[in-house]
Amino acid sequence: MVDYNRRERPSKPALTRAGIVATALAVMRAEGMDKVTMRRLAKELDTGPASLYVYVTDTQELHAAMLDELLGEVDLDPADGDWRARLWQVLDSYRQVLHDNPSLARVALVSRLSGQNYLAMVEAVFRLLLDGGMAAPQAGWAIDLLLLVATASAVEHGTRTEHPEASAADHDLLARTIEEVSADTYPTIAAHTTELISGAPGTRARWMFDVLLAGAFEIPIP
Repeated sequence: MVDYNRRERPSKPALTRAGIVATALAVMRAEGMDKVTMRRLAKELDTGPASLYVYVTDTQELHAAMLDELLGEVDLDPADGDWRARLWQVLDSYRQVLHDNPSLARVALVSRLSGQNYLAMVEAVFRLLLDGGMAAPQAGWAIDLLLLVATASAVEHGTRTEHPEASAADHDLLARTIEEVSADTYPTIAAHTTELISGAPGTRARWMFDVLLAGAFEIPIP
């Protein structure tokens, strides 16, 4: 006997790691990172949760794969400027990708990334440091520091973007606290309140970048 129900049922697309990651990103963008669970992805892909573990061992690996997919958006070959300007553009592009996806940016702080797009970014940063005349040992260490600071900056400001009202209130409270400190108890803070809270986030990020580069050139690897 012919099973007409079986014949009329459309075939499911083949399950792949890329398809799982793409579905996870779609769920995250539509509903937030909290909704990205193996059970939810299995439902979206019309399969059982156990089937997903053939392609990703756990949620930590899934989150790292999602982040690596987004890192494909980083501009790794800016055309304008000298090596320093181009390096800043690469790092700022990386920072912006994380800023726009703060939930995944936090993954970058706690996970050891090793995906193809992450490695392509490391390759680009390493090449530009060497083009700038930095010794390879120092450049190898400088990469970690530059990416760590860019990641932390993106997490801080991206998280604030997720909750703009709370962020503005926190910033106002900090500013008021600094401006109202007792000069007897905190004389240095009281004398320099403007310096402590001055500068836009992007300006501070670029200054940190320049400071880190200057130090990497000057301080030898022990």
